[in-house]
Amino acid sequence: MARENLNDLRAFVVVARERSFTCAAARLGVSRSALSHAMLALEARLGVRLLTRTTRSVSTTEAGARLLEAVAPRLDEIERELGSLSALRDKPAGTVRITAHDHAISTVLWPRLLPLLNDHPDVHIEFSVDYALTDIAAHRFDAGVRSGDRVDKGMIAVRIAPDLRMAVAASPAYLSGKRLPRSPRDLTEHACINLRLPTQGGLYAWEFEKEGQPVNVRVNGQVTFNNTFLMLQAALDGQGFVYVPLDIMQAHIDAGRLSPVLTEWWPSFPGYHLYYANRRQIAPALALVVEALRWRGGRPLSDVGWRPIRNGEGHAGRT
Repeated sequence: MARENLNDLRAFVVVARERSFTCAAARLGVSRSALSHAMLALEARLGVRLLTRTTRSVSTTEAGARLLEAVAPRLDEIERELGSLSALRDKPAGTVRITAHDHAISTVLWPRLLPLLNDHPDVHIEFSVDYALTDIAAHRFDAGVRSGDRVDKGMIAVRIAPDLRMAVAASPAYLSGKRLPRSPRDLTEHACINLRLPTQGGLYAWEFEKEGQPVNVRVNGQVTFNNTFLMLQAALDGQGFVYVPLDIMQAHIDAGRLSPVLTEWWPSFPGYHLYYANRRQIAPALALVVEALRWRGGRPLSDVGWRPIRNGEGHAGRT
């Protein structure tokens, strides 16, 4: 195969992984029609059908699955080796792609990585907001963030934050004239602000614990978000109870804008961990990011420096 056709192979891998021409085209920075024509041309040159196209999705044929299995790891390895050439430069350089949900980015990653960006102008960081447990290898991320240190085989987990405590509160305006909940199950009688999970499209069940006894409650309300800070804003606007990390709620509690309830039931989850592939040598830019984020104890990150402002103020729990 002609050397220039390596671009078509890379495009095929992206389409096969994304299972969507639209998403793949966005990733590659080309039009959907150009990408579709490139795949048709690749199939014509190989003499086999690689992709099964429907109106809603794209999947690989048997031949396509075989090509993906053979080609994708090699292309990934080539890209990693090309990226590692930056180690030969005097200064670390390159792009580090990180997937995490918005709360982790706002309260941990951004305040820790901002000084790094100022000190290393040749280092670029791309943040992707995602609540799913993303396969960073399949989606070509350099690192991801999740609660706790349980990661897939072949991954390294580095703690980057203290344990995370969740909290429940509502605005005084919402609570006016209403009976306060005495147990988590009493929340089913109130308006609550829901979180839509990306994995199966379901609503997140609020998790509580008291004296070692866990309780999960499915709540109801008029509004649902997939963003923690928007959930918090809805609570400030009087739409009901919200369940979000205490660190982004505390300032509003202190100012009297939110009233906490069920404090004895508030659970704590394992702190955020950065995870990345276990390789013999990682790119210098990623190594800088890991060291900048590594948790070394002390006060919670939200108490040190940057704090999200109210109007910009997703959701953390068990991720």
